[in-house]
Formats: sequence, C-alpha cells, structure tokens
Amino acid sequence: MTPDELLDLFHRRIRLPDADAIPGWKQEHEGLVHRSYVEGPDGAGFVETPRGLGDDPDAVIAAELAFFQNKKLPFEWKTFAYDEPADLGERLVRHGFSKQEPETLILGKVDRILERPSALPSKVRLREADGAADFERIAVLTDSLWGNGLARIVEQLQDEARMFPDRLSVFLVEDVLKQGPAVSAAWIRFHPGTGFASLWGGGTLPEWRRQGLYSALLVHRARLAKERGYEFLRVDASEDSRPILQKLGLHAVTTTTPYEWTP
Repeated sequence: MTPDELLDLFHRRIRLPDADAIPGWKQEHEGLVHRSYVEGPDGAGFVETPRGLGDDPDAVIAAELAFFQNKKLPFEWKTFAYDEPADLGERLVRHGFSKQEPETLILGKVDRILERPSALPSKVRLREADGAADFERIAVLTDSLWGNGLARIVEQLQDEARMFPDRLSVFLVEDVLKQGPAVSAAWIRFHPGTGFASLWGGGTLPEWRRQGLYSALLVHRARLAKERGYEFLRVDASEDSRPILQKLGLHAVTTTTPYEWTP
C-alpha cells in the first residue's frame, strides 16, 4: 500500500470512529468534536477534530475551552498536518494553548517488521510486565526520559492493563544482573475491528541504546499483533525512532502536533 492509501485507511478506521481513545475514558462526540476525558485529581482530556471545524473554527475552540474550564481539567488538542482549517495550530495558540513537539505518524504492515531479525544482549531479558512493582520500574524509566511523572504512568498503565487486558500488553527489558528501573520498556494497544495495533513507549536508558533493545521490543510486539490477527501498525514517532521505523519498511504519512491547555 502507498503512504496515501495507508493514511486514508487510518483516517477511516481509527480517526473518524475515534477507535484509539484510551479505554476507560469517557468518550463524547459533540458536533465536529471528538472528546475524551477522565475526571478526578489527576484527570485530563483529549480532543480531535478529524472532519474539520466548520464555518466558525474559533467558536468550536472556545466551546471546548469552556467545557474543560468547567471541568477544571487540562487537555490536549491533537492535530494532524492535514486537518482543517490549515491554520488550526495558530488559532489554538491564540486561544492560549501551548504547542508541543511534533511527531511523525508512521503506518505500515505488521509483516514488514517481522522480516527483521532481532536479538538481545545476553545480560538482559525481555518479559511482560507483571504487577505494581514492574509498572513502577517502567514509570521510573519513562519519567527519567520524558519527565511525565511517576504516579500518572503507574496508574494509567496498571489500571488499563487490569480493566482491559485484551487491549493492552506492556513489556520491559531488564538487566538480569542487578535491580533498578527497567532499561527499556514499550507497550502495544489493540483496536478491535480496525486491523490496527498501535505502539507506544519504546524508551531506553541512554547507556543501553544501540544494543538492539528497541528493535527487539518492536519485533516482539509485532509478532503479538500478528498472532492476534492485526495487519497494520501505527506509531507516533519521535525523531529518534522515525528513521529506524522507516528503514524497516514502514511509512511516514503525515505529522501530528499536540497542543496543551492547563486551567
């Protein structure tokens, strides 16, 4: 499939039906807006508008701000480069959103990943996360890499894995010789009825990079997706992982940029 065909498939199967919302979050479709959120002290929200913003984009943006202001929740507005209007990002900034680093949407067939051999160094092992202690070790790793907080990662992954075990699998790579944070970790979400599985995480401690850990986690998750009957993979890739994924035969189809708002 060409990159344009893959993007069209992703748009129809994932974005329009909102098939990749975080399990357990409340989902609402109001007009052109796809909204999901979870309330509480650590609550947050998420907005997409895959069909554009209509004739009065600023009114739609203002309505979402009012909604989340009332809920006292921070939220992210996830944009894709092809979203309408073309100046959506600029409008969001004018409304008080903070632009974050863009990522590349990578799509492709599971089988392309499985063509690549992978091997781990003998001093590490790859296994599925099992229990609170493993999720805590993964959170220590991800917080050290991206500063996204310990409690939120532990709570999100642990609760999601417990409530929706058929839709999330979390893996870590650990040093067999000593305890401590995971040296690498990644997870995969399955989106039933779409043919797509999505890959997340993939962070590795700096001293463990370029030893095949990322590739091993990638192939392991692709194999699991294949076993469960999924044909396509989706990754929101950083500039570190984008060239690796493209070298494996996956396609960069567009960019995606989050805009964040905090009450």
